[in-house]
Formats: sequence, C-alpha cells, structure tokens
Amino acid sequence: MMELSPPVMDEYEKLVSRMNTPRVVIDNLVCPTATIVKVDSARKHGILLEAVQVLTDLNLSIKKAYICSDGRYFMDVFHVNDQNGNKLGDEKVISYLEQSMGAIHNVRSKSFDGLTALELTGTDRVGLLSEVFAVLADLQCCVVDSKVWTHNGRIASLMYLRDCDSGSPIEDSQKIHIIEARLRNVLKGDNDIRSAKTSVSFALTHTERRLHQMMFADRDYERKPILRLNYESPAVTVQNLAARSYSVVNVQCKDRMKLLFDIVCTLTDMEYVVFHAIISTDKDEAFLEFYIRHSDGTPISSEPEKQRVILCIQAAIERRASKGVRLELCTTDRQGLLAYVTRTFRENGLNVTRAEISTQGEIAHNTFYVTDAIGNPASPKLIEDVRQIIGLSNLKVKELAAMHEDKAERKVEAVGVGGAMSLFSIGSLVKRNLYSLGWIRSCS
Repeated sequence: MMELSPPVMDEYEKLVSRMNTPRVVIDNLVCPTATIVKVDSARKHGILLEAVQVLTDLNLSIKKAYICSDGRYFMDVFHVNDQNGNKLGDEKVISYLEQSMGAIHNVRSKSFDGLTALELTGTDRVGLLSEVFAVLADLQCCVVDSKVWTHNGRIASLMYLRDCDSGSPIEDSQKIHIIEARLRNVLKGDNDIRSAKTSVSFALTHTERRLHQMMFADRDYERKPILRLNYESPAVTVQNLAARSYSVVNVQCKDRMKLLFDIVCTLTDMEYVVFHAIISTDKDEAFLEFYIRHSDGTPISSEPEKQRVILCIQAAIERRASKGVRLELCTTDRQGLLAYVTRTFRENGLNVTRAEISTQGEIAHNTFYVTDAIGNPASPKLIEDVRQIIGLSNLKVKELAAMHEDKAERKVEAVGVGGAMSLFSIGSLVKRNLYSLGWIRSCS
C-alpha cells in the first residue's frame, strides 16, 4: 500500500501565509526611555484590539503609540514600559511578546480549564458582593478567579468556579439552575427585576473584554451614578472630517494602565474601525486621537450617535478607574474566605467598588478597592479597624500605583480635546515616525 505523504504547501500558499503573519520588531536602542514594539500585518477587523490586548495582559504601560491601518495593511508603533517605568530588560518577556504579537490573529485568553464561568450583572449596593459570596459559599462553590467592576450604580462580574467538594467544574444542571436563581434574587434592586442577569457557562473568554461587553449591554453609560465618587469625567469630543469621511474622536484624561485597551475594546464592540490614531502621555495625562469609521466605511452620521460614542468612551474609561483605597489580601485560601472578608467590609461600612480575585495553589491573592458607604474616601481609622479584624499581616493597604513620569515625553497639544488634528498632520506625523524607525511601507 502506497504511503500517503503530507500535503505540500505551494509557493502561493507560502506567500499568503507570510503576508498574513504579523511581522514584529522589538527595539531597545532607538528610544532611551521606552521599548519600541512595531507590528506590521495584513489588516483585519479587531487586529488593533488583539495587539493592545497582548501588551496590556503583560501589564505594560503604553506611553505613546502611532496607528495606521488604511488600505490592506496594519502598522502600529508602541512605546512601552514595564510596571516600574523601565524599558523591557527581561529576555523571557521580550521573547514571549515577540511570539504573542506574531500570533495576534490567533490570540488566546488566559486558560481557565476545569472551571465554570459565572457572569453577573445587576444593581450595585453596599454589601452586595458579600451577599453574592455568601450564596456561593453556601452552595459549595469555590471562586478561583474573578473580576468585579461597578459603574453608575451597576455591577458586573465574571467569576470562575469549581465545586468545593470534588474540585471539578460545576456541571449538574439542577445545581446550575439553583445558583443562577439564587444569585438573580440577590442582584435584583428595588426596581430591577428584569435587568438582573446571571449566566453559567463553560466558555473561555478574555475576562476584561467580556466585562466591557456586559456593562455595555447593560447600558451602564446611560444610567445615573448612585454614589458620587471623587474623580473627573474624561473629556471626550467627536467631530466629522468631511473631506476624508472620518469621524475624529479626541480623549483627554488621567493616564493609567490599560487605558488604550479599554477605549479600543469599546470602539471595536461598537463596530467602529480605527484607521489612524496617535496616543501621547505627559506626566499623568493622556491624549488620544482616533480616526474612525463604521465597519461599512461611513463616518458617524448624527448628533445622537456622537453623544452615544462620547458616553460609551467615558464609561469605558471610568469602569476601571481606581476608586477608593486599595486593600490587598494575601492569605491561605479556605472555603468561605471571600464571604467572611466582604461581610466584614459591609458590617464596618465599607463599600467595594472594584475587586480582583486570584488563587494560586493554596494562596489567595485578592485586591479590593473600597470607599465608605456613600462613596467618599474611607477614614484611616475605619480601615485599621477592618485590618485588625481580618488580620494586619493578611490585609494590607496599598497606595495606588503612581504613573511613572517619562521626562523625555513631550505633551502633544495638537491631540488635546478642543480641535481635531487634520488628517494630513496626523498622517505626516505617523509616517515620519514610522520612517524614522526603519519602516518603508507607506499607508495609503
């Protein structure tokens, strides 16, 4: 019997494969203060989000970026720093970044194999999280990983669970039905019978992108905030550039980690395509400008649509805004730990505005952002009283990470809110920087 040989890729298929495989260059020599990450690829919808997702999943700070994806090609230049504000020096991180960026057409999310995903949305209130964790503990559900966001009186959470007794995913349909029903009752506000939602699945997804999608579907951007938290709303404007059929979105706000991801995620999920963009930071301020169209190639067509884009981008930035004192809990994990800790918060008048739950082996690494019951900063005495109850060595107060000042960066006033840069200007700026970094293919 003749042995079958594997199919041979012809020259045309090889060419197509090379054209569709992103070309990645990581340069530590060009800029004295940041590592340059350059990506060149065939253009497809969502590729910008995938590239930014790789950078933010590594907790890299994007200090500057130039984006160009007109025509059939996608070209990005990112200036990035690590969490300490330094250039990338770890060869393992650089190698991983090269491999991940080179495979952004097939970007994968963090693995949660063997866990059950639980999605929750509803009306936020003081003590709600303690009630949720109490129900899960009562139903023998262990929370292995979770993120919780609140915004404008709404709460969204994606939790990854396993059965406490067996350590296996929760697959029993009757138990799943009970979990969903009991949590839906907890999530209902006084007038929120329809919008409280719970859903259990085994699908794997990117947690933070899914949280944006859940809050967007919940229309948190249209709701009025219950708690008046102490932060300024981002300045966002939208104008049309009739000569080139672009809509220009300008954003000015406090700089922070994952800012670009949050905005691009929302634009992508609203089915806008970013053709050009320039991002710049100066100290702790960020200036971002995006040239966008609908997926069908048309610009924003009406004033109500402009206002909706403004509200959605403001919401995307505010959801992750650090609200309150950051408390970090590091201790041996045990059943009911989260219910106990959040109940202690509630009984002492602390409100959780954001949470990140993670379990590594037998150790729980949990972060909570807390305010007082009406959204004001919690008093130091109240925080210390709670720490005394939970354990001073287990629960620690962490200052919010300061944004590292890049002294070599200069404020680009042209991208500030108050007037859109012309397409010729941004195009020239993007091309000038691409050429200076050794890129010779132009964007048309």
